[in-house]
This record gives sequence, structure tokens and C-alpha cells, in this order.
Amino acid sequence: MKEELIIGIDPGSRATGYGLLATNGNRLRFVDAGVIRMGQELSFPQRLDRLYCRLKEVIDRHRPTASAVEDVFYSINAKSALRLGHARGTVILAAVHGGLPVYEYTPLAVKKAVVGYGRAEKSQVQHMVCVLLNLSKTPPMDAADALAVAVCHAHTSQTHWMGRAGG
Repeated sequence: MKEELIIGIDPGSRATGYGLLATNGNRLRFVDAGVIRMGQELSFPQRLDRLYCRLKEVIDRHRPTASAVEDVFYSINAKSALRLGHARGTVILAAVHGGLPVYEYTPLAVKKAVVGYGRAEKSQVQHMVCVLLNLSKTPPMDAADALAVAVCHAHTSQTHWMGRAGG
């Protein structure tokens, strides 16, 4: 199987994590991770513009072959949920403009793929990302969440690939 470079994205209206990993179907290899922070001094439309531009820079620099985005979780606060939806739309637009297919995963599916339990705590996800990718340094929480989304996609796409191959 040809190596696939996956960008996982954990969208947020103030901070968006991204994580890149490569996989050949057997192994996962860490490539890069970071957090795009939108300044408090910016208006909301300006934050979305910064998010789009910075994420597009990451995509253009690394040239991933697929993007995996965490789906919206349910929120009690409608205004926060709407802002998160805007950030997700911006992230998806950057991925599509980068020529990437976009795959979406619920937080439950991501946690289950990485920890084995869909209701795992964020710290458990962060720890398992370090273990699975053999990281010596713990990434920031948003970046770890994005790497977890990429791991989820790698596991899901490998399962789909194996199913198509009859394996």
C-alpha cells in the first residue's frame, strides 16, 4: 500500500489543532503538529480568515493526501456551537481548496479508535497519541486531539482498504 499522509484537524473558534501523520497501512509515523490560535483582538470574521490562511499554509507546505475533521459535539450553548460550526466550515473549505478529500469523525469515534473507549477523558487521548506515535514530548491538547482524529482516519481507512482487498 502506498504511504498516505493524513492531516487531522480539531476545529475551534479560538484555537484549532492540526496533526499530520503518515501511514503505509502497517505503521503510523508522526510528521508534524501544532495549534493555530486566533487572536482575541480580532473580530470573529478576522479569526476565520486567519484560520483559513494558516491552515492553507500547513496544507500547502506538507501536501497531505487526505484530511480528517472532528465533527461537532453537542453543546448546551447555542452561540458556542454556531461559532464552532463556522470554524468547521472554514477548516473544510481550506481542505477542499487544498484538493483534499474530507472525512468527518465524531468525538466518540475518535476516542474509541485511539483509547478503545468512546467516553475517554482528553488526558487519556493525549497519552495514547503519545504511545501510538512513539512521541517523546507531549503535544498541546488541541494538537493531540487533531493527531487522534488522524489516527482514527488511518485505522478507519485501513479497515476499508482491507475490506475492499478481501483481507
